[in-house]
Amino acid sequence: MLAIFSKEVVQPPQELNSPATPSSKKPKHPEEIVKDFMSCHDPDNTFSVCFGNKSLIAYVRPENSFSMNQRLFCSLDDIYCVFLGSLNNLSSLIKQYGLSKSTNEAMFVVQAYRTLRDRGPYPADQVIKDLDGSFGFVIYDSKAGTVFASLDAYDGVSLYWGIAADGSVVISDNLGVLKESCSKSFAPFPTGCMFHSEQGLMSFEHPTQKMKAMPRIDSEGVMCGANFKVDVHSKVQNMPRVGSEANWAAWGQHA
Repeated sequence: MLAIFSKEVVQPPQELNSPATPSSKKPKHPEEIVKDFMSCHDPDNTFSVCFGNKSLIAYVRPENSFSMNQRLFCSLDDIYCVFLGSLNNLSSLIKQYGLSKSTNEAMFVVQAYRTLRDRGPYPADQVIKDLDGSFGFVIYDSKAGTVFASLDAYDGVSLYWGIAADGSVVISDNLGVLKESCSKSFAPFPTGCMFHSEQGLMSFEHPTQKMKAMPRIDSEGVMCGANFKVDVHSKVQNMPRVGSEANWAAWGQHA
């Protein structure tokens, strides 16, 4: 999968952006990244959804639809989601949210996101922590113009993010795409974390602790983006437990 969001939509941590060296490849522009990605896959098995100059999501159907390493896509009410992996407790989550038995992981994540955005009965870190399995997902809410992404804590699924030539954020499960597209400005998406375009990056496992950027050095001894880890020495105030009248925007605020 591939997702690209303009800097008007997403402002990633500044530590992700590393200056290119004379010997490194120049980062590519989004149009070139998409063209290269689409050309590497069977056109009958690949499609993309473009949202003007602001966002794009490209999806490749899995060769084996019964694989445990699922790759799912769905859209509902202007919310678009790519989900990777699987949830062991999907059946219980479906019952908890009152959803149809035919709901798959991507559909569930969209519904959970809508609940957080519109009613916010639980803090976002608790909702994501309740997901049992190997998973990674990217959501684009085209009506609100926001992005929400998360990755499980167990390395069952890999996601990477980086910076394109024009400052756009690139997210993919294909490391090669980031290496070819973002020069030295890319890194693994941090495990056990979630990112919201309006609230930033935080750990859903340790929501009361700050994230700390650790410079990455590649095999050439050159700085290459940053790894983001929980700062065990930091302590922030507890996240508020919001009522049903509160909306999604409160998820990352601290009392």
